Amino acid sequence: MNLNDPLGDMLARIRNASMRGKPTVRTPASKIRRWVLDVLKDEGYIRGYEEVTTDAGHKEIEISLKYYDGQPVIRELRRVSTPGRRVYTGVKEMPAIRQGLGVAIVSTPRGVMSDAQARTANVGGEVLCTVF
Repeated sequence: MNLNDPLGDMLARIRNASMRGKPTVRTPASKIRRWVLDVLKDEGYIRGYEEVTTDAGHKEIEISLKYYDGQPVIRELRRVSTPGRRVYTGVKEMPAIRQGLGVAIVSTPRGVMSDAQARTANVGGEVLCTVF
């Protein structure tokens, strides 16, 4: 299966699985997906993830979702920059998601990081997605 937006696919899988109350969800493995999952884990939105190999030999990432009082921790997960419309921002114009309660995940020259880390490192970049 050929995907035009692999990161958007992963975010949709996470969103759908959390709405259904699933404990885990699987997605094909890639570096950008692992980098985004690292930020989600560091910010406390998911329990963690691990790379597994299917019977056919393909690598997949199994993501353990996080719930609090039966409700998903991730309330809103939105793709900002798409393959057809890239969204870049400088460090001074970095968006504050829900007055700082949410997180924007940014791809910078120093790697994929949260908006707070990007402000601390004084770098801008491409806004991949927002999480609340």
